[in-house]
Amino acid sequence: MLVDEVLYARPYATETARRSAVETWVSHYNYHRPHTACSDQPPASRVPARVNNVTPSYN
Repeated sequence: MLVDEVLYARPYATETARRSAVETWVSHYNYHRPHTACSDQPPASRVPARVNNVTPSYN
C-alpha cells in the first residue's frame, strides 16, 4: 500500500518532499479512507471520543 501508492509511485526531488507525501498519505489512510474491517469507516473513527492524546501523524 504505502510502497505502491507513495514511495515508488514517482521519484521525489528531495527527502523533504518524500516525507511530506508520506505524512499526507498516512493522514488520508487513517482519517479519511474507508476500511472494510471498520465497517467502511476510517480507522480513526474507532478511537473512543474520550481519548484525546492520539496524534494525527507521527514525526
